[in-house]
Amino acid sequence: MTVDNIDVEATIKSVQELLAQEPNLSPALRSTLDVLLVVVKLLVNRLTLNSRNSSKPPSSDPNRERDKGSKEGNKNRGGQPGRVGTTLKKIDDPDEIKLLEVDRSILPEGHYREVGFESRQVFDIDISRIVTEYRAQILENEQGQRFTAPFPAKVTKAVQYGNGVKIQAVYLSQFQLIPYQRVQDYFADQVGLPMSTGSIYNFNQQAFELLAQFEQKLIVKLLASPLLHTDETGINIEGKRQWLHCISNDQLTLFYAHAKRGTEAMDAKNVLPQFRGILCHDHWKPYFQYKDCSHALCNAHHTRELERAYEQDKQQWAREMQELLENIRRDVYAHGGSLPDEQAALYTERYRNLLKQADIECPPPEMNRKPGQRGRIKRSKSRNLLERLRDFEQEVLRFMTNPIVPFTNNQGENDIRMTKVHQKISGCFRSQEGADIFCRVRSYLSTCRKNNMSATAALELLFAGKLPDFMM
Repeated sequence: MTVDNIDVEATIKSVQELLAQEPNLSPALRSTLDVLLVVVKLLVNRLTLNSRNSSKPPSSDPNRERDKGSKEGNKNRGGQPGRVGTTLKKIDDPDEIKLLEVDRSILPEGHYREVGFESRQVFDIDISRIVTEYRAQILENEQGQRFTAPFPAKVTKAVQYGNGVKIQAVYLSQFQLIPYQRVQDYFADQVGLPMSTGSIYNFNQQAFELLAQFEQKLIVKLLASPLLHTDETGINIEGKRQWLHCISNDQLTLFYAHAKRGTEAMDAKNVLPQFRGILCHDHWKPYFQYKDCSHALCNAHHTRELERAYEQDKQQWAREMQELLENIRRDVYAHGGSLPDEQAALYTERYRNLLKQADIECPPPEMNRKPGQRGRIKRSKSRNLLERLRDFEQEVLRFMTNPIVPFTNNQGENDIRMTKVHQKISGCFRSQEGADIFCRVRSYLSTCRKNNMSATAALELLFAGKLPDFMM
């Protein structure tokens, strides 16, 4: 590997050769220098990790090159053939019509008659406050008894916020991830409506409570799904490290926060313990405790790990395996989602033969244990990857023959991506209740958008006390 035009491996090898030729070094100094060389190699390996060979995000790559389009397709910049564009078009019923008359004083003399008009439309918005006052009539009879007309069921106070305000506040804070104080500023500046951050929290809390039935129905639908994606990411709640878990597919999304990452958290919503379909994930070991479902592994993770094995450990088999998985992926796509049995068998044979060759290039460690040594003997990262690909062959290649199984777990990873955006904006959740509100409301909004319902329309239904038809 090269860092700042220095071949680190060649330099380390040269130093080791010089140390071997030096007879006058004390054992203590020689051991110290050996340890320092190991530390240097470890640090350089970490320094050369990036989004191509690890799980680090592309945004962390130094001087990263922007994707300029597919090299294979030779695509030009701009909209691609087949895309659905968005163009502003005239409407037949404008809200306001302004007539523009010709200044006849500048026209040549003569008689003129109107033969039509040319129209142009300007689309704009008007953000304004609307105050509705309900006046309940009071009648009094001859005996002095008073009778007051009833107010609408949801008008319970002398002054209160309407559903439109609640919808907008929840939309801004939970969907657009704008902090409470900036939402407060928005209402004050744009609408002239005073609002406390406590009121914004109360609106979100109300949405959370209204969505209790939605979450129950969501879990039932997830259990009936033939394929689920699952992933988790670290979050900060009250300054403490916790975890946001996601269970989803292309139609449904369930988020929830938990103090733990493993089995206890995975059992919390009682989805995975009852699931009987195919579970797609990134090989986090606790997922394999669920024996009643099948498993499919994320090959995007394998591709990055194979890249690291090739770049840092010089494992040639890793590059060949990377190319093989990519070839299978392309072939599966060309066949509409799954390969014929004969072709799948040929690829499986190539996969196994390549791992046999890898076993020679990257052999297991010697099994000789030191006195008192217990547990599994340490293996290199490349060896661990090799054994994982060998032991979980069926889970790695399941995408090859089952059309519902994708090549990667990108669905799960994409679903939790906005959580990272929230963390960058706000840093943390200030309470467990705030994290729970975020998870349930985001579950609802994400699910609605997957079913072609906008966030605004979804919140309008929610505060009207209804759920979308696709959830019923």
